[in-house]
Amino acid sequence: MILSLLARLLEILIGFAGGLAVGAGFVAFLTVLRLIPRLTQLSKTEKYLSVYSACVILGTLFGTYLSFTSLPFKQPFILLIIIGILHGVFNGMLAAALTEILNVFPIIFKRIRIEKYLLALLMALVLGKVFGSLFQWLVLVSK
Repeated sequence: MILSLLARLLEILIGFAGGLAVGAGFVAFLTVLRLIPRLTQLSKTEKYLSVYSACVILGTLFGTYLSFTSLPFKQPFILLIIIGILHGVFNGMLAAALTEILNVFPIIFKRIRIEKYLLALLMALVLGKVFGSLFQWLVLVSK
């Protein structure tokens, strides 16, 4: 009985410590690289910076909630399409902002002399994430 209780407490402690480590890494990733402010600059929506931050926090909390519950996620097809689009847009914009901050694409495009296609590549990245998320939500999740 006591051994089982100690094992449970150890599991809780390890899970909590792991969650703190991952959360701290995620926050450091967002703050050190200034990802959200750069995302608002790229999309010209600086006045909505607090909305972006709130969405990241609420999305993280909702994702954590869904991870710890065994609720079936059987939703109407149209809702899955909307969730997939929003998921893809967010991930695509986050990836685009990250590559913009790290200057990965601008440096490559400058070296091969096709700088004028930078916006098209970033849009392709965003749209690829949108369609990938739609596929995930509509084909894999809705089963």
